[in-house]
Amino acid sequence: MSLSQAQKKAFRSIGHHLNPVVTVSENGVSEGVLAELERALSDHELIKVKLALPERDDRAAMLDELVKASGAERVQTIGKMALLYRRNPQANPKLSNVKRFENHHGRH
Repeated sequence: MSLSQAQKKAFRSIGHHLNPVVTVSENGVSEGVLAELERALSDHELIKVKLALPERDDRAAMLDELVKASGAERVQTIGKMALLYRRNPQANPKLSNVKRFENHHGRH
């Protein structure tokens, strides 16, 4: 499933207010990181990940690895922050950043 430009734009505006919930450091993508990522995506659907690596190429490679491992879609990358999205039809509306935003702003 590929996100439309409109969805990406909406997600970027939600993501703007989010704090990173997963931080990946130079230790790489450990099982702990993947478990955290999995839980965060299931709960929140849309999450911000911090890539705490100095080299841009390393960050890009790590992000690719995270996206492949989680089945998430990359919405945006700014510097050391990445915004990832993975739909969860069973997501708790109180936890899902997407549903909370939709409920807060009403559906049009």
